[in-house]
Amino acid sequence: MAALGWLTPRRRSATARSVLAGEASAEAARKSSQEAAGTTEEPQFPVHGDDRAAAFFDLDNTVMQGAALFHFGRGLYKRKFFETRELARFAWQQAWFRLAGVEDPEHMQEARDSALSIVKGHRVAELQSIGEEIYDEYMAERIWPGTRALAQAHLDAGQKVWLVTAAPVEIAQVIARRLGLTGALGTVAESVDGVYTGRLVGEPLHGPAKAEAVRALAAAEGLDLSRCAAYSDSHNDIPMLSLVGHPYAINPDSKLRKHARELDWRLRDYRTGRKAAKVGIPAAAGVGAVAGGTAAAIALHRRRR
Repeated sequence: MAALGWLTPRRRSATARSVLAGEASAEAARKSSQEAAGTTEEPQFPVHGDDRAAAFFDLDNTVMQGAALFHFGRGLYKRKFFETRELARFAWQQAWFRLAGVEDPEHMQEARDSALSIVKGHRVAELQSIGEEIYDEYMAERIWPGTRALAQAHLDAGQKVWLVTAAPVEIAQVIARRLGLTGALGTVAESVDGVYTGRLVGEPLHGPAKAEAVRALAAAEGLDLSRCAAYSDSHNDIPMLSLVGHPYAINPDSKLRKHARELDWRLRDYRTGRKAAKVGIPAAAGVGAVAGGTAAAIALHRRRR
């Protein structure tokens, strides 16, 4: 019977080499079936030289880990724009956002209200300059390499790439410029003679408002939305994703993941250990950062009480 042992299935975990072998086998099978059916590979995307195509990227948790507004608040606290109790609220909301991976409307509204009250009376030029510093301090190391590569592919194809975010437009423009992107659409805070009034122009660029901004920009730029791409992590951006011919769910929340699968949209997730390894992010380091941020937020929350 021992001689027949090789016939008995053995339980063992997959090694890196076995995973590679499996993926290679699946790819070979797919190519073989395409050839048998007389089909070809998917056309290259993005299409090089298509000047009527562009890409639109959500920012929070799509291009960057966490929320830009919360990182901005942290930087303003360091510069004594507000007190510790305000930082506690920012830290708690940021930790919740990173753990849950979804936007809580109440948290986001509270954060926007806080930010508006904080910048009221300050000059726009001052906040733009500080935004450059805050990017280096808190945001640069939180850019997802995988999403950054997707944006670069569009740039290399000669296409324009825009950030589309509910974050203040001044911060969004700093991030876009640092990443070498074309520009950014963001929430506009009212200013008079270069000084913030503490009010918004219209409403935050969120949900359906993002879709309207993309539609308006496409019309102004002469773009064909059916040839454009959009990328987001949130189900709140389904209106924007639905506008374009190439929607991508990046690090999707559960609702967006379900919607994307139903409509056969492409998915990319850079948060898991295996995906993180592919883009050079140590999974353990990511877990440690979240745990550390949560512990700090809880400590601040308790101190506030």
